[in-house]
Amino acid sequence: REWTMKTSVVFLLCISVFPGFSQGRVVGEDETGFAECNMFFPGQVPPEGFTEPFHVKICQQYNKEPRFATLYSTKDKIPLYSAFKYTKPAQNKEENWLVEPQIDDPENDLHEMVHEADIVGTVANLGANQALTSDYVGSGYERGLLNPSLLNEEDFQMATYTLTNAVPLSPSLSKSWHRDIARVVEQALVPHCSKKDHLYLLAGAIPSSVRVKGKVSVPDTLWLAACCDAPGGWSLGLVKKMNDENSLADLMVGELEKQLLAGVHLFKGNCGGDNQSQEKTEAILQAVGQIRSGEQVGTSDNQEAKGSGLVRRVAAIIATPFIKLLELLIYVFVELVKFVFYFLWLVIKRVGGTVLDGVYSLWNGVVSYLKAITMVLISIPYDVGRVIVNIFLGFLQIVQDVASLTYRILRIPVGFVLHLAAFPYHSICAIPSVLKDVATGIGGTFSLVIDATATLLHGFYYLAGYIVKRFVPKGSSDD
Repeated sequence: REWTMKTSVVFLLCISVFPGFSQGRVVGEDETGFAECNMFFPGQVPPEGFTEPFHVKICQQYNKEPRFATLYSTKDKIPLYSAFKYTKPAQNKEENWLVEPQIDDPENDLHEMVHEADIVGTVANLGANQALTSDYVGSGYERGLLNPSLLNEEDFQMATYTLTNAVPLSPSLSKSWHRDIARVVEQALVPHCSKKDHLYLLAGAIPSSVRVKGKVSVPDTLWLAACCDAPGGWSLGLVKKMNDENSLADLMVGELEKQLLAGVHLFKGNCGGDNQSQEKTEAILQAVGQIRSGEQVGTSDNQEAKGSGLVRRVAAIIATPFIKLLELLIYVFVELVKFVFYFLWLVIKRVGGTVLDGVYSLWNGVVSYLKAITMVLISIPYDVGRVIVNIFLGFLQIVQDVASLTYRILRIPVGFVLHLAAFPYHSICAIPSVLKDVATGIGGTFSLVIDATATLLHGFYYLAGYIVKRFVPKGSSDD
């Protein structure tokens, strides 16, 4: 997880450094149409009738500007149509294929199309809802662009190389489709639209049951719908069957809609289809017929055009093996260069990760060391104060013990001296009390002797009286 976060940071830095990075945005259901890419539809109204839950709206962007719109089928893993406008074609650029992360993982933080190799392992369920480069490798099919890069200027052209704009086509069919569409648009459609910036194009595919590697649907039919939304406007449809690469049938837009899903309407108000000029329609169809027959539109000498067309066909047949060999060599060279750069990128990521890990560990060590030193420095004054307080308390305890010992030592002689000094005082003071007690004892003794003598005499008197009364006869009263 930590390595993924570091890679994401590096990736975001790369995006900020290289502003030419291709961008796209999956349009949410709560937004109207294709959001910023509604400008590629007449009246800014997208086609109606494509309402399946697996139909995903994508506003294809480049350099933060909308370039074309795509309705993508996550079930068939091909685009159903791409809507665009004709711009001044640029020279062919090197193919730089991209994928849309949000189709497979709506919860991720990537809101732009990226190289598939840059998000492997970081986007959940990558390839679950869209085609990947691996689905085409070794299949015999090419990534055929619905919105051909040949009809776009530089920035628009770079934005077309996304797998959300590609369908599986055989090499020969892909070549003929792009060649025929480019000639039809440039030679038959653009010259007959009074306002060229009001020429709206829809290039689409009808999925079939045939699937590449059991995953990506091979189109049964390729089609193009054009709308000139200008005074004297018109609309036209073209169809190319997969089983005949040289076929190119023209038909009205209403007839084309019948070959698509039920209830489909490609252009708002049929784009002049109800009241378009018959002469202009015939002129466009004549130009399309000349392109279909291999003639050069606008040439007065048809025989010369047919002869030159035959020469071109023969030359194309002869040159085709060499061209295919050259394409194979170029493909091998490009893949080799990609592999080298990818390997270097992996090495840089590994080295960078190791360096970042080392810097991170060093930083943690420095922070821990500084924290430990700070705690030690903070604890020094506390420990010193605690030692001083302990020393002072120990000194007070010693003084207390010395005083207590001194008191106990001095208490014995001092008490003895005090008692000795108090003895005469208590002895002299006790003499009166002793004399008093002696006098009281002597007085008591005399009193006791007197009382005993009186009691003895009383007893003898009582005894004598009792004897006299007992033994002396009673006389008369006179006696």
